[in-house]
Amino acid sequence: MIIHRMNEALLGIAALPHWGVIRVEGEDAAKFLHGQLTHDFSLLGLSEARLAALCTAKGRMQASFVGFKRSPAEILLLCSQDILAPTLKRLSMFVLRAKARLTDASAEYVLAGLAGDAVIAPIANRGLAAWAKAESGAASVVGLYPADAVARALWVAPAGTALPSGAALATGLWQWGEVRSAIATITAPIVEAFVPQMLNYESVGGVNFKKGCYPGQEVVARSQFRGTLKRRAYLVHADAPLTAGQEVFHASDPEQPCGTVAQAAATPAGGYDAIVSMQVAAAAGGRLCAGTPAGPELTLLPLPYALLDDI
Repeated sequence: MIIHRMNEALLGIAALPHWGVIRVEGEDAAKFLHGQLTHDFSLLGLSEARLAALCTAKGRMQASFVGFKRSPAEILLLCSQDILAPTLKRLSMFVLRAKARLTDASAEYVLAGLAGDAVIAPIANRGLAAWAKAESGAASVVGLYPADAVARALWVAPAGTALPSGAALATGLWQWGEVRSAIATITAPIVEAFVPQMLNYESVGGVNFKKGCYPGQEVVARSQFRGTLKRRAYLVHADAPLTAGQEVFHASDPEQPCGTVAQAAATPAGGYDAIVSMQVAAAAGGRLCAGTPAGPELTLLPLPYALLDDI
């Protein structure tokens, strides 16, 4: 079996129809989000972005976002388009007296994924670290975690703004890069399936344990501080299709699933790569299969980042 990696053929600018935009505006926008999401928005600067999650009272992730300020009183939350409407509805329920207004702004912005040299050009050859933000004319460029050492960024600009120059990259290849970065985005099949640590969010800048309360905060904190985490996210490869929400089984216990596929994408030369959240013990060795105990076999791949043992 060949494990495929990002290479020069997979660089360029991709359309992102699977992403949407929630705009939060008003003088209390940052304060409101600070009380709802897993990361600190009260100290969010104009040159920063945040990876964050919206959780239930039981700490289960209902949505994940890349958030940043377009201006001091306007924050954009980028999330999966298939959960945008229910997420917007839920967040709006908690605005109450806060001076903040939430709207679906997807039609007002154009989003693109930049990979490789396409990341450098819009920011005049400056480096762009993960969760940093730079301005390029009317566009905001947000640094992401790389995929196989290939730089990646999100480009967000008002509708009608011309895309930066560069080769076109198929959306499917961008989605493969999303998987290869090993940072899963919450989509409809996995809503409320995981606490943030089950997707390694505490290790990639998605949780701030020093901020104040938010829904599910006590559960998320207990998961971190009361012993070893029992489930983590891993990268895997299979020769057959994989889909988000699919169960994963270990040969030692075929009666009970040991994990769940969080995100998957086809590789250019065949097969699928996926982010799987599963029991740490199951990842230690033994045969793993997707869908059923006799389903496609999974091969574990190395994570592209280190997991934090302590915060």
